[in-house]
Amino acid sequence: MHPAFRNTLAVSAGFGIGSVVNMGLIAIGGSIIAPPPGTDTGTIDGLKAAMLLFEPKHFIFPFLAHALGTLVGAAAAARIAASFRMQLALGIGVLFLAGGIVAVMMLPAPAWFDALDLTGAYLPMAWIGWKLATRKTR
Repeated sequence: MHPAFRNTLAVSAGFGIGSVVNMGLIAIGGSIIAPPPGTDTGTIDGLKAAMLLFEPKHFIFPFLAHALGTLVGAAAAARIAASFRMQLALGIGVLFLAGGIVAVMMLPAPAWFDALDLTGAYLPMAWIGWKLATRKTR
């Protein structure tokens, strides 16, 4: 397989796998930590209204979804890539960070969560994903 094609496949697979992990955690998060009573988190407008009632515990699964989605996506990209493994893994981090920035602009989350999410869930997790995917086993 041509290295450029394999690298393109690596980014596509990393983004797809990371997105599935992200959305899976978001989907199950509400059943593990229920949103405040009477809120509708199924629509963007309902989520905006519900954010004002969220407690810190309600931000655990969104953070985990962003962090683990990025970690798994970056690891997959680094594992599949023919070359530029670190750059492609960090590229996955940048793609997910861009999504995080859009979410910050759309949703009125607390500043502490936005800061934690944007600084901790994307680029550091992409780097860790690269390290995990490329480590040598004994």
